[in-house]
Amino acid sequence: MLFRTAVAPAFALLFTACASAPVAETPSAFETAIAPLCGKSFEGRIVTTDAADDDWRAQRVVMHVRSCDPRYITIPLHVGEDHSRTWVLMQVGNDWELRHDHRHEDGSEDALTQYGGFASTDADALRQEFPADQATKDLFDRENIPVSKTNVWAVEIDPSANLFAYELKRPNRFLRVEFDTSKPVAPPPAPWGWPPLD
Repeated sequence: MLFRTAVAPAFALLFTACASAPVAETPSAFETAIAPLCGKSFEGRIVTTDAADDDWRAQRVVMHVRSCDPRYITIPLHVGEDHSRTWVLMQVGNDWELRHDHRHEDGSEDALTQYGGFASTDADALRQEFPADQATKDLFDRENIPVSKTNVWAVEIDPSANLFAYELKRPNRFLRVEFDTSKPVAPPPAPWGWPPLD
């Protein structure tokens, strides 16, 4: 009887703790498709023909799926010796959000940073499209580049084709970079302003 008296509250406490613990959310199909790429780097190529991208075309382009915390993914983009760009993907509720983190070599933020938007596509879609949100449009107005207010960015992953792609599109402007995810390459250095990985 003493055993029952002593143990019963412990079981009750354990049951209460389990009942109140948050249930882990099932990752979206988009996050699940990216998961095998975590920690890996891939070389890319510009497949579109806009002259504005000639400088990128002349350099080595590498993306690094640097961190994959649940619902939070960071992907630095390295263009030659320029390590200023990081794509940040966050799932907020049922929506994915894309931000472009731009830094100077000393780690300070560029004036043009944290722009992006919320996906207009379902969280499970393997192609996520991100129209510029209002905060981004306001930033582009402040930086005197109103033409960019119609930007739509896209991140696409197709495991069956070993493809990861990034796009920027607006009237009279189209950039698409494709990465072959079947051929990992050596990781680049840490992006500017981000700590080295352990």
